[in-house]
Amino acid sequence: MTKVLMVCLGNICRSPLAEGILQSKLSLESFFVDSAGTGDWHIGSQPDKRSIAVAKKYNIDLTTQRARQFKVKDFDTFDRIYVMDRSNYDNVIKLAPTNEAKSKVKLILNEITPGQNTEVPDPYFGGEDGFEHVYQLLDEVCNVIAKDLKS
Repeated sequence: MTKVLMVCLGNICRSPLAEGILQSKLSLESFFVDSAGTGDWHIGSQPDKRSIAVAKKYNIDLTTQRARQFKVKDFDTFDRIYVMDRSNYDNVIKLAPTNEAKSKVKLILNEITPGQNTEVPDPYFGGEDGFEHVYQLLDEVCNVIAKDLKS
């Protein structure tokens, strides 16, 4: 089974969306997708109601997800670790115990814009349109990731 982890800051906006979107494109028998945050502010909380709403619009249910913090053991558990922005990348890389662990960590949008280090914007302080924009970005990149994982 291939295991993929999505990481953002608080694990309530971007990474829950990425988790839900990617899992909707893969079989549960062959793939496990999870998400985490680099911060600890929202541990145990459901995703932001705006993330839940935009996902629901596309028939993806995020309501069973609960925020958790990224842990060093995630390097052992997951085959791929996708981060949403440079700050999250730096925070995760600092925890990597080996070069092999570091090699698992990638900026997610580099899958569609290689080497550009484009970030998924954090929609937390904006309105619903920001969540829609993030959904569309993540849906596009998750199509590419899912195709790659299945091949």
